[in-house]
Amino acid sequence: MKKKVNLEDIDTNTHSGVHSHDDGHNHSSPESVSNFKTYIPAIFSFVLLIVGIAIDYFEVLPFFKNGIRVVWYTIAYIPVGLPVIKEGWNSIKNGDFFTEFLLMSIATLGAFAIGEYPEGVAVMLFYAVGELFQSAAVNRAKRNIKALLDVRPNEALVYRNGDFVSLNPEQVKIGEKIQIRVGEKVPLDGTLLSEKGSFNTAALTGESKPDTIQKGASVFAGSINLDGVVEIETQKKFKDSSIARILDMVQNATARKSKTELFIRKFARIYTPIVVFLAIGVTLLPYFFVTDYEFRDWLYRALIFLVISCPCALVISIPLGYFGGLGAASRNGILFKGASFLDAMTKVNTVVMDKTGTVTKGVFKIKEVVSNDAFANVEFMKYLMAMEEQSTHPIAKAILEYKAEGEDFKATDVFEIAGKGLKGTVNNKAVLVGNKALMTSNGIEVTSDTETIVESIVMVGIDGMFAGYVTIADELKEDAHDAIKGIRASGISKIIMLSGDKDSITQEVAKELGIDWAKGGLLPEDKLNEVEQLKKQPNTKVAFIGDGINDAPVLATSDVGIAMGGLGSDVAIETADIIIQTDQPSKISRAIKIGRSTRRIVWQNIALAFGVKIIVLILGAGGLATMWEAVFADVGVALLAILNAVRLQKMKWN
Repeated sequence: MKKKVNLEDIDTNTHSGVHSHDDGHNHSSPESVSNFKTYIPAIFSFVLLIVGIAIDYFEVLPFFKNGIRVVWYTIAYIPVGLPVIKEGWNSIKNGDFFTEFLLMSIATLGAFAIGEYPEGVAVMLFYAVGELFQSAAVNRAKRNIKALLDVRPNEALVYRNGDFVSLNPEQVKIGEKIQIRVGEKVPLDGTLLSEKGSFNTAALTGESKPDTIQKGASVFAGSINLDGVVEIETQKKFKDSSIARILDMVQNATARKSKTELFIRKFARIYTPIVVFLAIGVTLLPYFFVTDYEFRDWLYRALIFLVISCPCALVISIPLGYFGGLGAASRNGILFKGASFLDAMTKVNTVVMDKTGTVTKGVFKIKEVVSNDAFANVEFMKYLMAMEEQSTHPIAKAILEYKAEGEDFKATDVFEIAGKGLKGTVNNKAVLVGNKALMTSNGIEVTSDTETIVESIVMVGIDGMFAGYVTIADELKEDAHDAIKGIRASGISKIIMLSGDKDSITQEVAKELGIDWAKGGLLPEDKLNEVEQLKKQPNTKVAFIGDGINDAPVLATSDVGIAMGGLGSDVAIETADIIIQTDQPSKISRAIKIGRSTRRIVWQNIALAFGVKIIVLILGAGGLATMWEAVFADVGVALLAILNAVRLQKMKWN
């Protein structure tokens, strides 16, 4: 299988390399210990800074001056400052000169150059704390594309040398016989050698009805064997199988997903060069206008200007706003895998959803019981249930859940007619249970109303007469209607349904829910193509909602992928950007509202930080502000931003 995944594309929510501590290696220590290690540099610097400031202020150690003082604050600076300096140097080597890393490096090293050591350490420490806040918000739920490979069948029972041996599916050759036990995944595409088999193919096709096939029919990798031990002759190598193709599509689609940059990075590309050139101007331009120009004095003002202009408040306030949004979403049963997806949800204008497991429960239920005048519904169902007791088909299980009062009937001489249904005797009456073909082949004329039924239908004939039928359907989730209403109320202009289930069933569900457009009978590739065509339309941002393996490629390639986390497949959950943990589609509109509230809070924090910073920058350029006032201004703004972000924790969304 081709591996085209760029892990850097997946890590869309942290600054490049600074304090992220996500090196991709396996840690043998517990996660809590690993997390604590990321805080050690900041804690170490903070302790040294506070101790140094206390010694300076109280003058309790006479020897703490000159060289010793410089060494002390340098040691405090290195744990938080060195990674930033390295990042700035790497950016310069890559041709990206004006980054926030460069600005902060110049400003803090400048503070050291003019003897303002505590201020230099404090500024860099604030930056490190901001990074830690951001890492805490993102790393708990960061996508790891390698986890997708865990869903591959990892064992195949292959018939070799007179016995079945366990091998990796990639070692199995075309034409070999493999055995699949009940509940196991089919490891490779092949042809059924057993007389019949029943398979759950929902993860591959989205088809809610289990597939019962006969000898010689095709069986696809990733299907789950539901009934009895079966044998298959392999027709394809693992790399060409259905499940491998789906995983490959997921990986390629993920690699194509563009990396989202947080606002602070985009802002720094403009802000940083302006600040640097203004600082140079503050240093040199007064030479032409001031009679008593002193280079050292104006250099001092320029360095203060740089310290004031460090985007520490922004670096803290922006992640904190998103952190608040992520926390609020979690409490509402919604998991955003990164801050950027909170932003992405505010831009969505087209919602595309799967049917089975997304707006429906993915389980069979009797929808309607229709019997002719000769039988009451209860009596009719007793005949049907007596026959279905002899079957292990999932539809039979749904029928047997029906509650019929009185003594149960017993069936005898029951046998299966391949591809048609069951034949037997109940209460000395000849009973047929199955499809229209079974009725027709036995000379039983069915009623005309069955022609227009789109759901799965089980017909019953008793003593040569059509007795009635039951319809079996996948039941809508309780909040399915509310989900569609909520999405529309959120301002979404277009709602679409794409499903692997029959088109007739898909259209009926879409009509019942009031969905704009629907299409059924789709393979994973077809869904992917439909969404890619939507994305090509101007000003279209697509969110896709699904739950199965078959939805994973579309979840990966859409602008925002949303998965049902309760019963959804592992692949869909790993691939999606947002997880609805409670499986309630009505939470989708709430995710949109939380995203919008978060973005509003973040922009309020940005405006606050800019407003205060501009005022203090002007005062600093005029020599009216010191570096401590600049640091204080940053701290004050950060505290206000924290209080503003906390508001997200108190908000309620209907």
